[in-house]
Amino acid sequence: MYAEKLKRHSDCAWRIDPFGPMQVPVVVFADKSLIDAMDEQVYAQAAHVAALPGVVQASYAMPDAHWGYGFPIGGVAGFDAEQGGVISAGGVGFDIACGVRALTTGLTYDDVERCKGPLATMLAHRIPAGVGSRGKIELSPGEMDDMLRGGAHWAVSRGYGTQEDIARIEENGRMAGAEPRFVSDHAKQRQKDQVGTLGSGNHYLEVQRISAIYDATIAEVFGLRLNDIVVLIHCGSRGLGHQVATDFLPRMVKAAKSEGIELPEKELACAPIKSDLGRQYYGAMNAGINCAVANRQVLTHLVRRVFSDLLPGADVRLLYDVSHNTCKIEEHLVDGKPRTLYIHRKGATRAFGPGHPALPPDLQQTGQPVLIGGTMGTSSYVLAGTRTGMELSFGSCCHGAGRAMSRKQATQRWHGKDVVMHLAQKGIVIKGASLRGVAEEAPGAYKDVTAVVDASEKAGLARKIARLEPLICVKG
Repeated sequence: MYAEKLKRHSDCAWRIDPFGPMQVPVVVFADKSLIDAMDEQVYAQAAHVAALPGVVQASYAMPDAHWGYGFPIGGVAGFDAEQGGVISAGGVGFDIACGVRALTTGLTYDDVERCKGPLATMLAHRIPAGVGSRGKIELSPGEMDDMLRGGAHWAVSRGYGTQEDIARIEENGRMAGAEPRFVSDHAKQRQKDQVGTLGSGNHYLEVQRISAIYDATIAEVFGLRLNDIVVLIHCGSRGLGHQVATDFLPRMVKAAKSEGIELPEKELACAPIKSDLGRQYYGAMNAGINCAVANRQVLTHLVRRVFSDLLPGADVRLLYDVSHNTCKIEEHLVDGKPRTLYIHRKGATRAFGPGHPALPPDLQQTGQPVLIGGTMGTSSYVLAGTRTGMELSFGSCCHGAGRAMSRKQATQRWHGKDVVMHLAQKGIVIKGASLRGVAEEAPGAYKDVTAVVDASEKAGLARKIARLEPLICVKG
């Protein structure tokens, strides 16, 4: 029903005009080939979001969008608290602030190629990965709350990083408004020894070679040069973030009914932003964001130790850290007027353009680095936010390739051992916590990341700066 109402608006933008309970249109950013392959559930889910109270301007789907829990993954929407707007645990997701950070190393392809095997082995040995993985840091209740309030600042204060890192993390490494008192004891217990762990699923650590530069001027500012080595870390808030969502979703389903909110589906569980429950979730979710950036900060420290021991000439610096699966208070122009909105990005990346006050001084001219992860066997990309994207999508972009099939379908089609062998023939070393996990994340289970990135650029959401090719992948 929804796909039939999709109208082409431009080469890479499609629109479903409001009908039924929808208050705003759905806008899908994609080219024709991505639209043809897109899961039709994306349109239905985006339309359901467009019907929630207080939604502003449009419900957006990025080029990597696919079916998700409540919101489509790759979904973006803004809500106005003064207009009865809601905050949705389903719109943020279970892996709160799952995100990507990129590290430059100062090393070249030749530096790493000659020790690729030992480097892969050492990274796999020292980076805890897989279901239920545990780290070496065990937090007391007091330290847990300090971490949930402090984010990357907490990690740096414990010796896991530098002050230079802080400026290269969204929100300067610490989300204001975190309230650990609204995070359950069970969530904290799950996280007690998980700081500094990669996790499972689609989480990974990859060593990559820069294989193309598209904008030499911005690449130079980012510290990216052809054939240099970059490390990408993709992980999130581990058990704590999952438990926060688990705790709040049923409460929000119940609250929506009492608030008179018609939920198109239970997974869109939400509460008015100005309600007690809405405020409690916002505080707990911000604590989850801080948990995720603290986790990636400690992992960065572990990566630096590995490179220092094996490649002492390395200079591992943080290019940028982006979070997906968040709800943030931001100011955007709507019909030419500034409005304060709660921007949900579910499987989408913030992509602020040049001149935005949230960016550090040395990135004011370039726009925000936008990190797009590929798969174990395909390219990843570094993009930069644009002023156009600020108008088109609240300064948002895609976050990865986007799944083309479920994990179950992937394991029915591929065996992990075959995936590892196939990638080895392409010179890519895979260190997976489990062969089943490798099969679930087989490159063929994802969309063409290059097509997704090209569509994002053509739509004006962000611009391409550099392409990266995988050499080593430590898979969660």
